[in-house]
Amino acid sequence: MVDVILIPGLWLDAASWAPVTAAIDAAGHRAHPLTMPGVGEPASDIGIDDWVAAVVEHIDLVEGPIVLVGHSGGGNVAYGAADRRPDRIAHLVLVDTAPPPDGADISEFPVVDGVVPFPGWDFFGDDAADLDETTRARTVATTRTIPARVPTDALRLSDDRRFDIPVTMLSGAADETEVRAMLDQWPSWRDTVERIRFFEVVKLGTAHWPQFSQPARLAGEILKVVDRVQ
Repeated sequence: MVDVILIPGLWLDAASWAPVTAAIDAAGHRAHPLTMPGVGEPASDIGIDDWVAAVVEHIDLVEGPIVLVGHSGGGNVAYGAADRRPDRIAHLVLVDTAPPPDGADISEFPVVDGVVPFPGWDFFGDDAADLDETTRARTVATTRTIPARVPTDALRLSDDRRFDIPVTMLSGAADETEVRAMLDQWPSWRDTVERIRFFEVVKLGTAHWPQFSQPARLAGEILKVVDRVQ
């Protein structure tokens, strides 16, 4: 049995993983979908370090092998937690995001009253192309604000043992050749990937939110990784 810790991307909570969580549990493993501190709450001084610390705290609560999964901006959080507990993570799965270098942030979004509200699906253009209107309406109602600092805080990484953790990138639309070509445009990200002992890209054939558009496909690929670490 493997413990699978699931970190959502920005504006999402543990419930966003529901179909994936169900598939992991049905396969005989333990899914741990997380909601990050300060999500949906009034303005606070919570930053990326607090999100990483929350994941580390959960890592320390489980005893078995761990597959750590991070979607989008949650990938930075996952990598930060892996850096702090490299001996506990059997495999890292990043959903449509790449391993970040030291000092990376997520992105910058408009801040309103000290928090960052979800900007709406139209803001993301092609990244949300496979979400139909019904799915958009259903999921936008579940989005929540995030603390203003989280997307722009620098992620600090210090333990080179993180490079020994196998990484699978579940890429939405790009295959491995295309991912590596994109990384060439960001040398610090490319250099990070080149230092990882095992790095692979699996193309999902989705846009950026497969947990909403193709949850069964996403769960299946995560379970393939899980099966390899037992």
